[in-house]
Amino acid sequence: MAGGGVNEVVRAGATVRRPAGPWTPVVHALLGHLAARGFTGAPRAHGLDERGREILDFVPGEVGHYPLPPDAWSEASLTAAGRLLCAYHDACAGFVPPPDAAWYFPPREPAEVICHGDVAPYNCVYRDGLPVALIDFDTAHPGPRLWDVAYAAYRFVPLTAVGNGEAVLPVDEQARRLRLFCDAYGLGGGDRAALPEAVGERLLAMVGHMREQARAGHAAFARHLADGHDRLYLTDHEHVTGNAALFRC
Repeated sequence: MAGGGVNEVVRAGATVRRPAGPWTPVVHALLGHLAARGFTGAPRAHGLDERGREILDFVPGEVGHYPLPPDAWSEASLTAAGRLLCAYHDACAGFVPPPDAAWYFPPREPAEVICHGDVAPYNCVYRDGLPVALIDFDTAHPGPRLWDVAYAAYRFVPLTAVGNGEAVLPVDEQARRLRLFCDAYGLGGGDRAALPEAVGERLLAMVGHMREQARAGHAAFARHLADGHDRLYLTDHEHVTGNAALFRC
């Protein structure tokens, strides 16, 4: 199955098989909690197969690989993404990870929810042009709602300066779409004021992680650096923080 090149993912009938990691047990516990809460916007987990790969439901639909079709950039799709993320965060309520939980990313304070960690079109399943489910929970970790909202806003608005598989929108239009996304999520006033800086911090954290993984010998991240992804995100960081006053929605 197509993806970002970090994991080899294959479909087997009604399931998806993915490499497991130290974080897999707590991620599966989280997915079980979401299912028990009646949240339908995530796959269910079914343990490991004979090769040690995690077994997850195959969620029917189209994953949002770039370049996205035009309807995936519609206002309806944008607001559906905001509502989906809020519904996921709300469904996390009451989940208590085991004390020995191993997370892909370290927990961040305040630990208001279990952040998905990589909310973007490429980790959403679309039906009829609307995102209906989140996938790839490897990067889930405790953190503030704003940490997840910041990256999702960056991807879905999108808040880009040079384009990242999508057209670059005028800054005023980015600000308008950002307000729509925050309205759909129901983001509070204090978090809205802090959002531009949170997006900037999230982009710097991503660049740092990519470089760290490349130094550790991870070939996929080394390719990302060779393709200039870190420079793209640093340019977008300057764009978002430089227009912070306009993006305080």
